[in-house]
Amino acid sequence: MDQANDTLDHSMFMRSELLNVLSDVKTKVQDKLGIVDFPIPQFIIIGKQSVGKSRLIEALAGEQFTFVSGTLGSRRPTIIEFRNVIANRTSKWQVMDKKTNKWEEMPVKKVMSLLSEAHESLGASVTAEPVYVRIESAHCVDMQVVDLPGFREFAIDKGKEDLARQIDTLNMSFMSDSRNVMVCVEEAGDAANMSTLARCKTIDPRFQRTVLVRNKLDKYYRDLTNENVNAWLDGYGDLPVDLMKFCLTLPHWNEKEPAPAPFVELRQRMDAQDVLELKTRGASEKYMNTIGFRNFSCYMEQRIERMFVDAIGPVVKKLRELKEQEAEQVAFLKDELKDTNPETIVTTMRDCGMSFAHALNHVMEGYVNSNVGRVTLEEELRDFHAFYNAQGVDWPMLPSEDFAGLDDYIEYLKSDLQIAAFDIEVNGGAQFRRLMYETEVFLRFAEIGVQTSKRDVVQARGVSMGQVSWRDVIVKLLSNEAHLPMKQRVQYVAHRMRRFFELQKDVVIDFMSGLKGSADEHMYSALYTKHVKLMMHNEMIKNLVFSTFDTVVERQMHQFLDLFSNTMTSTFSNPWVFLKKNSTVLEDSDGFEEALPSFEDTKARIPMEIGTRSGIDSILARWIGDIPVEATQMDEAVEKVQSLVNKTFAFIRSQISDQVELFAESFFKLPLMRKMEEDMKSIELNDVDKETYEVRRQFLEQTLKRHQDGLNGVQECLNKLTAFSMKFKSRSPHTIAFTHDRRQ
Repeated sequence: MDQANDTLDHSMFMRSELLNVLSDVKTKVQDKLGIVDFPIPQFIIIGKQSVGKSRLIEALAGEQFTFVSGTLGSRRPTIIEFRNVIANRTSKWQVMDKKTNKWEEMPVKKVMSLLSEAHESLGASVTAEPVYVRIESAHCVDMQVVDLPGFREFAIDKGKEDLARQIDTLNMSFMSDSRNVMVCVEEAGDAANMSTLARCKTIDPRFQRTVLVRNKLDKYYRDLTNENVNAWLDGYGDLPVDLMKFCLTLPHWNEKEPAPAPFVELRQRMDAQDVLELKTRGASEKYMNTIGFRNFSCYMEQRIERMFVDAIGPVVKKLRELKEQEAEQVAFLKDELKDTNPETIVTTMRDCGMSFAHALNHVMEGYVNSNVGRVTLEEELRDFHAFYNAQGVDWPMLPSEDFAGLDDYIEYLKSDLQIAAFDIEVNGGAQFRRLMYETEVFLRFAEIGVQTSKRDVVQARGVSMGQVSWRDVIVKLLSNEAHLPMKQRVQYVAHRMRRFFELQKDVVIDFMSGLKGSADEHMYSALYTKHVKLMMHNEMIKNLVFSTFDTVVERQMHQFLDLFSNTMTSTFSNPWVFLKKNSTVLEDSDGFEEALPSFEDTKARIPMEIGTRSGIDSILARWIGDIPVEATQMDEAVEKVQSLVNKTFAFIRSQISDQVELFAESFFKLPLMRKMEEDMKSIELNDVDKETYEVRRQFLEQTLKRHQDGLNGVQECLNKLTAFSMKFKSRSPHTIAFTHDRRQ
């Protein structure tokens, strides 16, 4: 007999130790590290108000208490840990201090006062932040539960309706967690009227993690007979066979009078009465282990023990993952503190900037493993127009006045020109090539803004008919009327490229950060991963690198405009020299080449081109010579001058449009990518940056300490679980037996 008692006591001790270890691990991980998703199962008590949830918890504790005052009831989860300690003559109550994450023992009245204040402080609102209570008593059950606010079936005003909705949302969030076992408390009666069980069914259709407790059984005694008792216990077919269900009566008496006996004794009486009454009424033996509080508490102890034993493996796995994460974070923070040492911070920033500049080259090669910043041409144009319309610009946003608006231009590009990759989301180099195609189309719409009039021709000719040649007249007209439209459209091209490069910053960062652990990692510098972490975690470094990048882009845009403007100025000041450089005949100057010439075609073209260049002078001389000089033929002269101006401008426009990509590559893209690294090497800290840096250093030191504490906490949890597992495995499987204690 003594040996059996020793085995039982040891079993209870091991069970309590298991619950304590896993509960401490859960509390430390969830509260200290802020990890909510942790694989530890728990029982949640759910039910309507006044259905007996509070009395069920009192029965599990082995004593009467109440902590909710007022008419609104509980409004937050209460996590209650029951520990059966045979040696305790009186119960010990503890509340967890959220600041220190330690249990603080205090009198039961103070505990009830603190809990009541925790609920009442919420007013008519609800929170998911729980309060933690632990009870150690010789009369309580070894388990832990989460007491949730009771469902509100009716509300008399809007405030109560809002509170009921908040409680529904809170409870459903707990019920939806697959780790939680729902203890559904209902009044004994017709199963069809159990509203809380219906809620459980919507989430757990097979009732695999639902336990039904039919309370207030004594009120239903008179309805049970030999003919219907077993059918009622089985739910009259309305309850699934697989649903674990209990029926019981909890201690109750006239609350206006003192209890007729100690609470534990009343619990025993009600249990014995339930068993006797249903057995007398003919309950089958197979249902007897589902009747009364004693059988219910025994089942709960056994199930939570099995659940916790099964959870040891997943918990250890999760802790090891957390340990790796915390260790990696600690190592990174130490490296950042080292790299941001006052003596090396500027060098670190420059290194990050150089890595960023190098990574830009990979992005512009056309393909990188990044989904950030990928846009269609329509999305790109709409963003561009929205950005510059908000600023206000003095250059055209549409290629021609013939377009009613941006939508019309987009439809033209999509349907008429059918630009390649129009509807494909791209970034980097692929997007740049598409941009070049669109800007070339934009340039080809340039046209002389006004019709050349007779007055313009006469005025350009001068007072004396012999003072100015027709060549000079054409040059003056081109400079006055055609130069500005081309110059304005080049502004559009420059700002399109500027906006493109500004939006590639996030693409470069995403490319660098995505290399770690990818199949392409070995193809790129290992410094990319290191430096992008510094940039992502250190806003000061990131902002300085981005600011330097934007400055270089702005500078290159202005250089591009200056160089292109000089080219056009020289072209319009002497277009005849520009015409000699090309072999294209004037009549075909607006044509698009359908394909590049072959090598043989090129060899055959060279002799012809040499001859053609000298022939262009003859053609121009003939055309200009056809322009009459007599005053009586001025109308004919004006018409021929207009025709020659238009032909010359069309040729210049075509040649500049053909070469826009060459200009963009030579004057913008290549200088940008080559000089970016040099500018990144020149990053300096100003006084404001130095102050920001000092604040960042302090933040890093605090963060490092927090993660070191977290790492130590995870290691402590692992040590506890490892020690318990070794102790558990050293015992035979029957050591932690599913036996009932001797509290009854």
